[in-house]
Amino acid sequence: MVLRQQSGLHATSMGEAGPLVAFCHGLFGQGKNWTTAAKALATDHRVLLVDMPNHGRSAWTERFDYVDVADRVAALFSAEDPVALVGHSMGGKAAMVLALRHPELVERLCVVDISPVDYEARGEFAGYIEAMQALDLSTLEHRRDADAALTQAVPSPTVRSFLLQNLRRSDAGHGGGWAWQPNLDLLGRDLPALGGWPEEALTGHPPYPGRTLWVAGENSSYIEPHYAAEMERWFPRYRKVTIKGAGHWVHSEQPEVFLEVLRRFLAADR
Repeated sequence: MVLRQQSGLHATSMGEAGPLVAFCHGLFGQGKNWTTAAKALATDHRVLLVDMPNHGRSAWTERFDYVDVADRVAALFSAEDPVALVGHSMGGKAAMVLALRHPELVERLCVVDISPVDYEARGEFAGYIEAMQALDLSTLEHRRDADAALTQAVPSPTVRSFLLQNLRRSDAGHGGGWAWQPNLDLLGRDLPALGGWPEEALTGHPPYPGRTLWVAGENSSYIEPHYAAEMERWFPRYRKVTIKGAGHWVHSEQPEVFLEVLRRFLAADR
């Protein structure tokens, strides 16, 4: 693995030859969430796992803005070596904005369970942030204690496990205690921007001309039929695949099916 830092972003590289593929995770995620898919692709691709701003080991910012996020990620790529960009949820919106603003950098685009629309606030995400902030890290001894403390606010073991991946032993200044890696204060404050779509900032940009794949979870409500007009407006060369038995976290709920769908998309017309 090779670690890369650019535009305040932390990224992990896998693979030594083949087309470039990069993954952008969603809210509360980290680049390493895509490790299984990355290892599978690294035999014939160069893969980049990006920690998005305010997540993982990447730098924190003063505000959340999809244009800023997209431009920071864009700094990782070049027109001489365009990328197949894969983005889930928040990372999917950032990937879409990047493709629209910098189409020369994106050879093809895969958007996982998110649409180019402004969603109403999702109360569960605000609740997760509040629960994480309410956890008294100064008295925390073991990760299992954090899991127990979050049980009432976050009853799903799967969601708790996902959130707790963000809990790390802090480095200096905290006596070796615990700290959350995401910028929870900013993410909580700017949740409306996270759920939004930067329509005004994209005014004047033409549709993305490249091949686009939408991967939807059958049990998710993030890609609805009435969003199709906006998808076609911005990404006219798109097609959609719905994966059965999956919700919003398609790639973790049906990893083998997702990987097969992604492989076929990456191999098409090269």
